Formats: sequence, C-alpha cells, structure tokens
Amino acid sequence: MLEPRSSPTRRDVLIAAAAAGVATMMPTPLNAAADDIRPFQVHFSDEALADLRRRIAATKWPTQELVADSSQGVQLATMRKLAQYWQAEHDWRKVEARLNAMPMFLVEIDGLDIHFIHVRSKHRNALPVIITHGWPGSIIEQLKIIGPLTDPTAYGGTAADAFDVVIPSLPGHGFSAKPTATGWDPQRIARAWTALMRRLGYTQFVAQGGDWGDAVSEQMAVQAPPELLAIHTNMPATVPDDIAKALAAGGPAPAGLSVDEKNAYDQLDFFYKHGLGYAQEMSNRPQTLYALEDSPIGLAAWMLDHDARSYELIVRVFKGETEGLTRDDILDNITLYWLTGTAVSSARLYWENKLAFFAPKHITIPVAVSVFPDEIYAAPRSWAEKAFPKLIHFNRLPKGGHFAAWEQPAAFTAELRSAFRHVRA
Repeated sequence: MLEPRSSPTRRDVLIAAAAAGVATMMPTPLNAAADDIRPFQVHFSDEALADLRRRIAATKWPTQELVADSSQGVQLATMRKLAQYWQAEHDWRKVEARLNAMPMFLVEIDGLDIHFIHVRSKHRNALPVIITHGWPGSIIEQLKIIGPLTDPTAYGGTAADAFDVVIPSLPGHGFSAKPTATGWDPQRIARAWTALMRRLGYTQFVAQGGDWGDAVSEQMAVQAPPELLAIHTNMPATVPDDIAKALAAGGPAPAGLSVDEKNAYDQLDFFYKHGLGYAQEMSNRPQTLYALEDSPIGLAAWMLDHDARSYELIVRVFKGETEGLTRDDILDNITLYWLTGTAVSSARLYWENKLAFFAPKHITIPVAVSVFPDEIYAAPRSWAEKAFPKLIHFNRLPKGGHFAAWEQPAAFTAELRSAFRHVRA
C-alpha cells in the first residue's frame, strides 16, 4: 500500500534565510516597498521523494498502443524508459542545489506570494529583463540562459550585452502560491509582473516570453506601463483574422499565401486537429484532472504530449540520442510539478484565459520576434509586421522548438542580445 502523499505546499517546502553566498546577491531595495522581499530556498523531504519513487514503481500500465507511431498518444516504450530512469537514476537533490545556488525570493503582490529568481549582472548599465515561462514548462526552462545573459563576457559577449534577469514562477506553478480565488488571467499576471519590477526598483525594463510567457509579455505590452521599453517573444500572436477563420472552418489554406505563410497555416492546422486536446481539457475542465495529482507517470505523459515536435525530441532523448534536452532536463521539470502539486493549479490558467491565443493584440510598443522552426507554428515575417507595427527585430533560426531557451540556450541568448540592442540607452 502506498503511504499518503505529503502536503506539497508548506510541509515539504522550506522557506529559510538564503545561504550567505546567495544572500549577498539579493538586490538592494531601491524603495521602501522592496523591504517585504523574502529570501527563499527549497528542500523537499526524503519522504516525499521516496513516495514519488514508490508511486512510479506501482504504476498500473495500459496495454501498448495499436499503431506503430504516436497517433494514439504517448507511446508505452517511451514511458517505460522514462519511468525506469526516473525511479532509479534521476537525482532531485541536484536540482535543489542548482536552484538554491540562485538568488531566489518571495514577495506578495496583489494578495499572492510570487516566487522569482533575481540575478543582477556585475556589469554597469545592465538592462533589466523579466522572463516568463509557459506550460508545461517552469523556471527550469530558463536556468541555462541566466549565466550568458548576466555575465556575457564569460560567454562570448560584451559588457554592453549584460542583463539583470528576473524569472518569476507563474501563479499556481512551481513555488508561487496557488490562487484561492478566480481572476488570475494573463492580464492580471502582466500587471503583477510590472508591479514586481517596480518593487525591485527598476525604472526601465524589457520583457520576454514564449507560450504563456508570450501571453503575459504581450499583455504587459498592451498595458504599456511607462517603464516597459519593449518585449521579445519566441511564440508571437500574429495570426490574421482571415487565416484564423479558415483554420476554424477546417478547410484548405486560402489562396495566395507565400511559402512561409502556407507553412505556418499547415502547422496550425495540424496542431488544431491533432495537438490541442490538452488545452481544450484544461480550458474547459481543469479540475477534472485529479489523476495528474495522483500518478507521476500520468502527469509525465500529460506533460510530454504538448506538441508533436517536442514529443519527437523527447522520444529521441529517451532512446539515448543527443539532443538539446537531456533526460534529466525533462525529469527535473516534471518532478518540480509533482513535488509542488501544481498539475491542476497550473491547468486553471487555461480556464482563466479568455484571449484568443494566436490573435494579434494591437501592441504599439516595440516588439522583437525570434522564430524557431519547430515551434507550434513558425510565424511569417509578413504576419509579424502586421501584428507589430513597431517590429524592431525579426529572425528565423535554423534549429529549435517550443522550449527554445531550454533546447537552444546559446541561440536564444544571442537573439535576446541582438533584439534588445535597439532599446538600450
């Protein structure tokens, strides 16, 4: 019999004073409001980790899919390999050590505790950037880019490329608190992120995001606080209204599309027909996903089945092939969701959102776009120019997909450096 699972909120999460080496990196409060920023560290109990391993071992496996491909969903062979590695070899304590080496904090904004990483550059005139993850990602997505962004001279850049980096956990995700009332949609999160940057004392900053991070960053741009200079996105909302209507009708692509536009149309058509199931369920009935809070393998399969190209990459990883992600990368992120018990609370963001995800939002401030070919759709320049009248950067990358910062950190870092040179003083 499995032992009852420990509480994932405060019983397994230790909030304590940061170690001395970390505390010295805490930003000096630049106004009185910054005094309520509290250092944060994480430690889950041995019992919680043992419970995770027992649950993996006790998985009730389904029969194998009846096809030779992934058209019926996440394949049994992949999940068996994932489970074996997760139970026997994955080391969560290494993740905790890596996180605790970062300056992490909690601050209450709009009645909710928000967790964030904040690393200041040693270089003067560093540009502050707030970077937002998506689902099924987390702050784990951005860990590889913190060093190159904050310390560019150690990673092939110049001091003029330096950033101060702020990476918050979305409400209901990771170490941020779970909302106890409705209303935490992308617009509200955008306002909270602006409040966070002001709380840190920044009078000018930029924002970056993909997936939900794009939705939040674009809403920051719509709200256009005076401190926000520009945004960068690797998953922009650019789909014209006539294209959206054609996709909704499920018919052929409109005539006269360019090669890039036709490619984007076909990618979106495939996603809407074959890859949108998770989003539809979480948008309509997130509370129904009890199984994700009870079964780590169920949670892992749900998270792996996000988009076809990311899943294909993950299959290759668990076959032992070298890719932009490793087995540990993938399981670090899934384990974070499991230990924090945020499968359902994170899903509620889909229910909260009332925005058309890929529709242009009428942004008037400067926007930079990086297009990775294996994203859900590769936005054409023509659509980006119409969606963002102040497009300051547009580049198509040769490799990379939905988790661009995680998969291709060097290329992603280069994109942010190039994109935001246009707005540096």
